[in-house]
Amino acid sequence: MHLGLVGLGKMGGNMRDRLRAAGHHVTGYDRNPEVTDVASLEDLVAAFDAEERTVVWVMVPAGEITEAVITELAGLLSAGDVIIDGGNSKYVDDLRRAEQLSASGIQYVDAGVSGGIWGKENGYGLMVGGADDVIDSLMPIFDDLRPDGPRNEGFVHAGPVGAGHYAKMVHNGIEYGVMQAYAEGYEILAAKDELITDVGAIFEAWQRGTVVRSWLLELLVKALNEDPDLDDIRGYVADSGEGRWTVEEAIQRAVPAPVISAALFARFDSRQEDSPAMKAVAALRNQFGGHATKPSADG
Repeated sequence: MHLGLVGLGKMGGNMRDRLRAAGHHVTGYDRNPEVTDVASLEDLVAAFDAEERTVVWVMVPAGEITEAVITELAGLLSAGDVIIDGGNSKYVDDLRRAEQLSASGIQYVDAGVSGGIWGKENGYGLMVGGADDVIDSLMPIFDDLRPDGPRNEGFVHAGPVGAGHYAKMVHNGIEYGVMQAYAEGYEILAAKDELITDVGAIFEAWQRGTVVRSWLLELLVKALNEDPDLDDIRGYVADSGEGRWTVEEAIQRAVPAPVISAALFARFDSRQEDSPAMKAVAALRNQFGGHATKPSADG
């Protein structure tokens, strides 16, 4: 199957390699001339034969870049062609884009993609949204991107347009909570240094036979093997949006989500050199109880 792929970064480039290894014809475009196959989006579309349906998978950062790429593609594609957004777009943007593209007869699919830099070797977890007939026609691509094994373990047609990214949003919200739990466990173990002599060994032992084993745990073990005390990394954690959107959805639907919410706010806390809120708490404790405070780093 012939696929156009826009965005050949860490994930997109690996997806191109995996699909080509499976026998697909992939034409990739990236602004980086060292990795691109064609010089422009126009050249990418022109690479398809006239009798072929043009299918373009967009794998660029969500937001303005995705909007710009899809807008340009909309002016190049024809009725019956397909755009797949594989970035982490918000599902409401999918609904708007699908409606806009439908006026030109262009089909739209949203694909939540999980697997990171390991997907080339292990396969990608795919959560897709779109019309049944369109998804069915794209299964050769999805089947060769997903992990080996039963289709329903690693791939889901989650529903109509928007469902794929909605599922990926919740997936990433859960990821926030799981990572935060591992991180807090790490800190508690590391703080008991008079008793716990090897934190990394404990996490490594948890990889088999325990109920907390997971791929994220394996990645934490890998990180601790490379840097046992995590001295080479600063405790600053960004968020790419999905955690916020998950909490927003929970609020709108009155669904309690204390773990995901706390994990999101913990990330905010990680970005503050000296938390104004914690300064206020320290000041209050000093005022009502005479509890000692520590001088500012600038003092």
